[in-house]
Amino acid sequence: GKNEYDLLIIGGGSGGLACAKEAAQFGRKVAVLDYVEPSPQGTKWGLGGTCVNVGCIPKKLMHQAALLGSALKDAQHYGWNIAQPVHHTWSVMAQAVQNYVKSLNWGHRVQLQDKKVKYFNMKGSFSDPHTIRGLTKAGKETILTAENIVIATGGRPKYPTHIAGAVEYGITSDDLFWLKESPGKTLTPFVFNVSLECAGFLTGIGLDTTVMMRSIPLRGFDQQMASLVTEHMESYGTKFLKRCFPTKVEKLESNRLQVTWKNTDLGTEETDSFDTVMWAVGRAPDTETLNLETVGVKTNSETGKIIVDASEATSVPHIYAVGDITEGRPELTPTAIAAGKLLAQRLFGQSLELMDYDNVPTTVFTPLEYGCVGLSEEAAVQCYGSDNIEVYHAYYKPLEFTVAERDATQCYMKMVCLREREQRILGLHFIGPNAGEVTQGFALGIKCGATYPQLMKTIGIHPTCAEEITKLHITKRSGLDATVTGC
Repeated sequence: GKNEYDLLIIGGGSGGLACAKEAAQFGRKVAVLDYVEPSPQGTKWGLGGTCVNVGCIPKKLMHQAALLGSALKDAQHYGWNIAQPVHHTWSVMAQAVQNYVKSLNWGHRVQLQDKKVKYFNMKGSFSDPHTIRGLTKAGKETILTAENIVIATGGRPKYPTHIAGAVEYGITSDDLFWLKESPGKTLTPFVFNVSLECAGFLTGIGLDTTVMMRSIPLRGFDQQMASLVTEHMESYGTKFLKRCFPTKVEKLESNRLQVTWKNTDLGTEETDSFDTVMWAVGRAPDTETLNLETVGVKTNSETGKIIVDASEATSVPHIYAVGDITEGRPELTPTAIAAGKLLAQRLFGQSLELMDYDNVPTTVFTPLEYGCVGLSEEAAVQCYGSDNIEVYHAYYKPLEFTVAERDATQCYMKMVCLREREQRILGLHFIGPNAGEVTQGFALGIKCGATYPQLMKTIGIHPTCAEEITKLHITKRSGLDATVTGC
């Protein structure tokens, strides 16, 4: 028999929604299944996926709350009379952020309706290669068939289940943004960018916050930049327990959580009590209930992620996957959106254009933001050899920091270039205010193959932090002091 839908998408996050809406533009019959399994602590949310509900959007808004706290301190230096001490109320911020997120959930539902995409609030799993079994919260079953199926279920935070008390008493980023009351004194063990970002804004709004890291921070990012980010966070007030790992979490009579950990440097066992323990041990692909093995969709046995080719196709010809669930792709909202749109265009719009995953810019929203695009210095050395790359760098002081007498020790930028005649730019790394805005602009040039001489011909906008990139002239190789002085 004829399939009911031209395209069926499992997962209503960034990639799935973008693919659905794009396919609908071509007049195709499209359906989206989306279902949020509550976190172990019972947190659930609406349509829109990780980014909207428990990722980029609430994170950036809470980061903004912390930046405003810093601005209040600066304001006094600029002549504003602000009564001290200032106090932050978590519940007011949380309510405002959560209300905005709910408005986005509603907006996504309206958009799907407007574009005539059928939305099912159901958990989907494969019955056969063209058939999906949808199950509602109440257990009602619906059978859907489709010519093409896209898996876009993304990932969920992992719990360190080997640590006693971790699941019972800990939360993850899935819960933090939906807390109605302040998390209080917080410990976040293991260091992924989301844990640093959360620790940063928790410190910024005045909470006692500790990061526990067993090894390196921001794995996969340039390590010199990662060190500067964590150095700044320490001076900002975030505590770090380095080369430590937790062994158990216990609940005290006071309802506080007592955490025991090992300090590998000293070989000692230590304890302290916290109000909240937020795990940040990475994310696992949400594939468990999809029944992939039944239809022959191949996954990476180590990561659990779905193996796809350059066209986002899985091992089954008409089944595709986009976003965080796919092996070897960046776990970023904009790449999922772009990949989803391009996939719909190839399926229904005679396009042949593939998603290009090179030179994807990103930013870590720590108190001092870190933006980057292209290769890290380590990756460039690995690819081309240290003799064949040139690194231009500078320590600079944002003008805004001067009157406020803010420490700018960690405000730093570097550009990694090939040394050969053309000096093509391989990577740009920037730590400072508005790093995302700065990096986004330069990302276009780097995507277009910009060279160092072209950068030198680019006139800077004075007086901005981004301008300092256009003036980079000191190389690491020279050994000269890279501190920018004067105007």
